[in-house]
Amino acid sequence: MPWAPQRGATSRWITYAALRALRAIVDAGSFTAAAERLGTTHSAMSRQLRQLEEHLQVRLLDRNSRRLSLTEAGRDYYREAATLLDRLQEADDRARAGQAQPRGRVRISVPQVVASQELPHWLPSFLQRYPQVALDLSADDQLVDVVGGGFDLALRIAASLPDSQLVARELASCPRILVAAPAYLARHGLPRQPSDLAQHALLGFSPAAAMSPWQLQGPRGASASIEAGQRLRVDATPALYAAALAGMGISLFTALTVQEDLRAGRLIRVLPAWHAGQRRYFALYPHARALAPKVRALVEHLAAHYAAQVGATG
Repeated sequence: MPWAPQRGATSRWITYAALRALRAIVDAGSFTAAAERLGTTHSAMSRQLRQLEEHLQVRLLDRNSRRLSLTEAGRDYYREAATLLDRLQEADDRARAGQAQPRGRVRISVPQVVASQELPHWLPSFLQRYPQVALDLSADDQLVDVVGGGFDLALRIAASLPDSQLVARELASCPRILVAAPAYLARHGLPRQPSDLAQHALLGFSPAAAMSPWQLQGPRGASASIEAGQRLRVDATPALYAAALAGMGISLFTALTVQEDLRAGRLIRVLPAWHAGQRRYFALYPHARALAPKVRALVEHLAAHYAAQVGATG
């Protein structure tokens, strides 16, 4: 019997059930197997497909032989429909996860500077808000294997990240700035230009064997390369922070790390028109159709915290 679509036989919108029926029929290879997969009847599957084809005014399946096959138009439509169904399923999963109560233990890896300087500003409020969530926190400046190490989440500070199979959500971006304690500047004076730094004790952070010069950026594209760490270099940011507070010299930190010290006057920004490039805060976690509620809650809490912090520095 020739193909004769009936115009107006269906509504102008395509039902989710019809798309699921098409996918099940193609994937299962028959109406009967598809009906069993979806827990319905052969006639219901046939009716949904017929209504979908009538709505589209195009044949999707060739049913002239015992074996079903997609027409050329059907192949294109099936590919788009399968993508849409996957996205709808992901949306369903996210919605269900969003309604679930966060509970359980979260394993998180953070840089040492976050653990020592920034943790008090976001961790107490998170634990108070989610009393059924517990944290296992590892402070390490080395890049950890998130999946292999069994971590749910890693917080990292970097100019950029290498390609990986992890989801990387950017939380904030801020410059690395020069700071020193008031006592140090009272003894040695305030530098007015990058060349003045040669007369100062520059505290270096060197987690590796060799230390790179500070690459400073200034107004109107100006730049300067400064050697640091001649008198003191350390491989742990808490020690570097302690040395700066003790008045031992000038050092570099992300603006978010030292903003409370700047407000309180414990540190003073040196050469405020200059910085050592931007650093971005990332939340890293494995790909998943839907994040566990406990992990999603922590990621959203961190995102809100750092967005507020960046706004405060601006």
